[in-house]
Amino acid sequence: MAEMRTEEEQIEAIKQWWKKNGSSLLIGIGLALALVFGWQAWQNHQANKQAEAAADFAELMQQAQQASGEEDRESVTYLANQVREQHGDTTYAVYAMLILANQQMMADGDPAAAAETLQWALDQSGSSDALSLVVRTRLARAQYGAGELDDALATVRGADDTGAFEGLLAELEGDILVASGDTAGAEEAYLRARDSGRMEGSIGLLQRKLDNLAIGSDA
Repeated sequence: MAEMRTEEEQIEAIKQWWKKNGSSLLIGIGLALALVFGWQAWQNHQANKQAEAAADFAELMQQAQQASGEEDRESVTYLANQVREQHGDTTYAVYAMLILANQQMMADGDPAAAAETLQWALDQSGSSDALSLVVRTRLARAQYGAGELDDALATVRGADDTGAFEGLLAELEGDILVASGDTAGAEEAYLRARDSGRMEGSIGLLQRKLDNLAIGSDA
């Protein structure tokens, strides 16, 4: 009987504990399950978004590769802006703007529009140093082509940890300074580009640019 009373007391104690704590326990379990399933749902959503972005970008790439006329270019513009609007938080949007800017520069002959497009891309590419340097270089070229020399110079000089782009950016800085009439600054930039050790294929061109500066100063 003593054992029975003990078991009955244990059961009663469990009942009392459950009465006091059961609701909190169920809420805790419910929250834990919600977190688990919510995390899985979020991951699935992100995966679906990436897949959609990849598909839209692939369509843009295909259209850009076969674009030959004005109607095709309009399609490229539409698709690129669609990637930007619907997937603006992905790297695909940055690459889409690179494609659009290339069309604006080369086919449309509108460097000002390209500069606007690339400025957005640069603002979105901060997490990738290599990508941001690509975008920055193209942005500076577009600004230079549009005659926005001060903006182009600021873009070039705003680069941090230029790495493999050191020589390219220095040469571009020299071109901008030549257009601005700063011959001394251009010479210094060209020399930095030449001495960077990253311009093996362009040493001859850099030397010609330096020679032209000397000719210009003699004249």
